[in-house]
Amino acid sequence: MTVVDRIRARADAAPGHPALVVDEGSGGSRAVSYRDLVASAEVRAQRLRAAGLRAGERCGLVAPQGPGFVEHALGILAAGGCLVPIPDDHRGAILDGFAARARLHRLVVLAADAAEPSLRACPDPGPVDGAGDEAFRALAPAYLRYTSGTTSRRKGVILGHAAILARLAAANRALAISPADRVLWLLPMAHHFVVSILLYLGEGASVLLPAGSLARSVLDFARRAAPSVLYASPHHYRLLAKDASGAGLGALRLAVSTAEGLPRDVAAAFTARFGHPIAQALGIIEVGLPVVNLASRATKPEALGRPLPDFDVWLRDEDGRRLEGPTSPERTGEICIRGPGLLDAYLDPWLPAARVLERGSFRTGDQGWFDAEGDLFLAGRRASRISMAGMKFFGEEVEAVLATHPGVRESRVFAREHAHLGEVPVAEVVPADAAAPPAAQELAAHCRAALPGYKVPREFRIVAALPRTATGKLARAGEAAPSPGPAPAR
Repeated sequence: MTVVDRIRARADAAPGHPALVVDEGSGGSRAVSYRDLVASAEVRAQRLRAAGLRAGERCGLVAPQGPGFVEHALGILAAGGCLVPIPDDHRGAILDGFAARARLHRLVVLAADAAEPSLRACPDPGPVDGAGDEAFRALAPAYLRYTSGTTSRRKGVILGHAAILARLAAANRALAISPADRVLWLLPMAHHFVVSILLYLGEGASVLLPAGSLARSVLDFARRAAPSVLYASPHHYRLLAKDASGAGLGALRLAVSTAEGLPRDVAAAFTARFGHPIAQALGIIEVGLPVVNLASRATKPEALGRPLPDFDVWLRDEDGRRLEGPTSPERTGEICIRGPGLLDAYLDPWLPAARVLERGSFRTGDQGWFDAEGDLFLAGRRASRISMAGMKFFGEEVEAVLATHPGVRESRVFAREHAHLGEVPVAEVVPADAAAPPAAQELAAHCRAALPGYKVPREFRIVAALPRTATGKLARAGEAAPSPGPAPAR
């Protein structure tokens, strides 16, 4: 049994039911039935097999947001491939580097203006597990996605078919998605797909795909499509809350926020505007969806919420012991999670789950605490994490690129709040030659050659030195006052 089998069963039971509803703006909307979605996926699976894709091989997918992404992703899974989603701004050397890092066997690229994708075979990547790929294939690998990365070295998380089904079942015991639901989708599919798109389709719901993310167009589509579930990031909720058109979300039963921490003011503004509280959810690629704030969303929107029934979420003290007794913002522990559907392995370097997990639990690296009612709160994420319009990454990755510029001695990259994007990256740069610092435009071009566009800093500040901790480590919290330097890059 795979998630594709579940979607096939939905197509058999209700072939004409809308799987996808695509907003076409002034032209109305277009529905893709479950019958047509499965048929399209099967055609693409046949083409992939004919082109040489074998069961268990890693197949990358570059496609724009929309039905084409879903159809080709399901085609890769139906062909037995291991789906590797890739953001559609990866091009040229950046895409080639990603393909090599992910050890891809095949790559499917669907251009925004193309009816059919290009399919290319990648150079033989060789085995990844030191055992001729026997251990890798034994996982029945279905999905590979890279973490944001706390350093410049990101981890490739492998999920097998059994792990995907287990985490979907656990999540839906709380979310209760059914064929009656119409889910308004606003997140990037290359970053969010398993406990979301695959969950909704596996449960027979309709996924509503707006033409854009601006509040007015989203709400106009919602007026016509009547969503019952909204799945988005705080960035999107902030935009919607600012809308003054008077358009409502009258059919909504559940609004879920993920991808970054939900600010209380954003939750309050959305609730005041639409009359619905937002349930924050903790989503982790290695774990799934272990915590959702369903019980306390109206009174404590900033809480992550209570662990779902299938998960044991506990706090680890500095000595590795379970933190017992009351906790608080002043007495926190590392959030650890045990439950169904945890990762099967990391790809490169190869690390099976047994070597990753500690006593069966995944250590998140984030600090948290529980209140008296059992709601989990996040005390602080790693201070260098940046979340831009639902896409997360870390400053160290950008710093590693800046370090290769001959005019840069060292740098620090951090998040700056942005009214429309949530956060944007900003770089403080110590020049190699203080008398001749590199220009902002030069640094931006250097970053664009090695990074996706959203990771390129929006501003470069030339500083004399970077702040450090008492032990000499680079301080991540706060911003140093910049010394005069080139104007910000645009």
